[in-house]
Amino acid sequence: MTASVPVAEKKEFVRWFLKTYHLKRRECVWILNYLLSHDQLLNHVRFVDEAHYCPRAMVMSTTDSDGIPFRFYKGNLMTADAEKSFHDLRLHPEENMYLQLNFPNRHACPEYAAVLEDNPYVPEYIKISDKDRLEAEQLLEESVLAFREEQLLRQIDEALDQNDKDKFFALSKTLQSIKEIGSK
Repeated sequence: MTASVPVAEKKEFVRWFLKTYHLKRRECVWILNYLLSHDQLLNHVRFVDEAHYCPRAMVMSTTDSDGIPFRFYKGNLMTADAEKSFHDLRLHPEENMYLQLNFPNRHACPEYAAVLEDNPYVPEYIKISDKDRLEAEQLLEESVLAFREEQLLRQIDEALDQNDKDKFFALSKTLQSIKEIGSK
């Protein structure tokens, strides 16, 4: 299986990550540095979310995140022993290793987004379908329009109370355009 993210990009990300963050366990730093020096291993590393669903995975967390410090998953085995994961890496360099990094604002981080891949092992019932995503976006848009409409109605009432015709007409025009947007 060829990597969809080139090794060079993974190396660049890991170097950036090690310069930017401090990990809860020093062994995690050793493992990441070991990956940097072995292209064959890094070629089989996949950066994913929800790594605990994967057949062979590691989860590492930075000191400023609330994630678990370290976990290694292989089949039905789960351990916090970083040495076991290191030995597994060395003994099985051709197997895919799924790596989840927990750090603040990781989903808004462009460096992480560049190497993040879809996790093929996440169960279907957890994934958000495109239909559900579109419905959620539509609901959000409708809620924002309704909120804005309610605000304008209050401001129009205030303009009437203050006998401010110019403000009343300007706000009424804005309200009308919002209602037109909502009816589309």
